[in-house]
Amino acid sequence: MPDDEGEALFGAALEAGRAFASATIIEIGAWCGKSTVYLGAAAEETGATVFSIDHHHGSEEQQEGWEHYDPELADPVDGRLNTLPAWQRTIADATLEATVIGLVGDSVTIASHLDADLSLCFIDGGHAADVAWADYRAWVPKLNERGILVIHDVFEDPADGGRPPYELYLEAHREGFVEVSGSGSLRVLRRPSA
Repeated sequence: MPDDEGEALFGAALEAGRAFASATIIEIGAWCGKSTVYLGAAAEETGATVFSIDHHHGSEEQQEGWEHYDPELADPVDGRLNTLPAWQRTIADATLEATVIGLVGDSVTIASHLDADLSLCFIDGGHAADVAWADYRAWVPKLNERGILVIHDVFEDPADGGRPPYELYLEAHREGFVEVSGSGSLRVLRRPSA
């Protein structure tokens, strides 16, 4: 995540944290924790809590043989990608362990068990259509009225980075979300009042 997008994410989380008492922020897709730090810093400042959700085995494009594969993140025992230790180190180094709670597992499964009114939902998980839509359908209904939806990797041209996040962005507009800001490929939208 480029710094300008991170700063926009921080700003959105700061706004959500100030707008709702005991705000709950959900992050779907954490990788090694850079975006989590932006969310966590805003949450710490406002008294919010961040639940960072990731299975920590990476998306298709991060697997061995693909463009974004990093062999240093492979588990030495089974060879599978495992970003959890790097994420844990990032959160510890940022001293955000009291504000950020890591949930390791499938986003949709976690959503079915986590009953929370969300102040902010940040969607940055897998970009395959079935995965991205499942995340959207599982979490966006949990957003409070006037809650903030942030979608990363929104590219109108599929050649720039895939299509599903852009399709989610279009669906949010169809559902009445209002765009608040954008920075790079990051889009910040607000659910309207009923």
